[in-house]
Amino acid sequence: MTFQRADILLPNFSADSEKMKSWSVVACDQYTSEPEYWRSVSESVRGKYSALNLVVPEIYLNDGDIEERIRNTNAVMNQYIDDGIFCEHKNTYIFVVRTLASGVKRLGIVGSVDLEDYNYEKDSQTKIRATEGTVISRIPPRLKVRREATVELPHIMLLIDDISKEIVEANLENLDDFEKLYDFDLMQDSGHIAGYKMSEAACKRLDEKLAALDDLTVFNQKYGVTKDCPLIYAMGDGNHSLATAKTHYENLKKEIGEEEAKKSPARYALCELVNLHDDSLVFEAIHRVVFGADGEAFLAALQKEYEVSFEKNAVGQKFVVVFDGQEKTVTITNAKEYLTVATVQKFMDEFISKNGGEVDYIHGEDVVRKLCQNKDNLGIVLDAMDKSDLYKSVILDGALPRKTFSMGDACDKRFYTEARKIK
Repeated sequence: MTFQRADILLPNFSADSEKMKSWSVVACDQYTSEPEYWRSVSESVRGKYSALNLVVPEIYLNDGDIEERIRNTNAVMNQYIDDGIFCEHKNTYIFVVRTLASGVKRLGIVGSVDLEDYNYEKDSQTKIRATEGTVISRIPPRLKVRREATVELPHIMLLIDDISKEIVEANLENLDDFEKLYDFDLMQDSGHIAGYKMSEAACKRLDEKLAALDDLTVFNQKYGVTKDCPLIYAMGDGNHSLATAKTHYENLKKEIGEEEAKKSPARYALCELVNLHDDSLVFEAIHRVVFGADGEAFLAALQKEYEVSFEKNAVGQKFVVVFDGQEKTVTITNAKEYLTVATVQKFMDEFISKNGGEVDYIHGEDVVRKLCQNKDNLGIVLDAMDKSDLYKSVILDGALPRKTFSMGDACDKRFYTEARKIK
């Protein structure tokens, strides 16, 4: 089965809320432009057992001492194991109730995925697929950490398309039957989290529901397609971490042989399963600003490539172009891509390759307008993607363009709490 139970490690002090607050830290790919955040975290956990000592925040990947930092990280993993700080919960799932900083709750289930069922290539037809393009250059530095690592900690979130909310959310009804493993406030005012070891009966029910997702006939009817392999799990967060785990596993096949590698714990990766239709998941638009681009030239090139209307009531893929302090609503009426952002990104990349310019990805519309008050910069303001379109767009177009959508603020991302032995 693709998503399955795991042997999950937690600190043996998981019932101690103060110690767990120091233990659990946010995903390593967050706050990459805010060194003060990571300095503050480092100071707050000094001299304590903390997941910070088991990961390498991406903000440090280009530092001169990165190799030493990686060696120290791997050494601490072994030290923690030798110190006996972990308690292993065998062959189980952990049900997670995360209260975000806003007060909204996000529900998830921690388990493991079989990397045989994952491929991060754009047009892959595996059961687990990337939702956005994978930047291959981000894998090697992560791979250096994983190559010698004895444990993994996940910030990976996998999504399932369960509009009836029968797979994850249904477990709320059974909390009294579950063993509470941790319950504490997260550091840096990032909300609260509680984790419950699911009962054997609940684990069996979940296994059955997950197995049913493999039904190809139901899948093809649901999405109006004819495919040989269903897309069951779409990447929500942490695709580059899962891609690193996949690369490590494929390298292991070459080193020890495929048969032996398939028996290795490195074949699997720990992650959290979350429903795409969870009330907390809000897809926010990510806009574009191209520095050093001529707006008039952009529109002229766009009109050569597509049928374009500037009428506000036109039907098609609509977005706003901002330059020289003015805004124009553009509608492409003959787009080939399923999503507007895919059409825009593809054309924008081609335009920059021919005319120059440097793109940045912006979350706020006001920021785009401020940056595009002159003729030197071009802004593109997009509507937020409807999350109900996610699966069908990946099925039809493959992995989406980079920076298609954002799921929440940095403080809402997954915190490292659980771990798993990978050697």
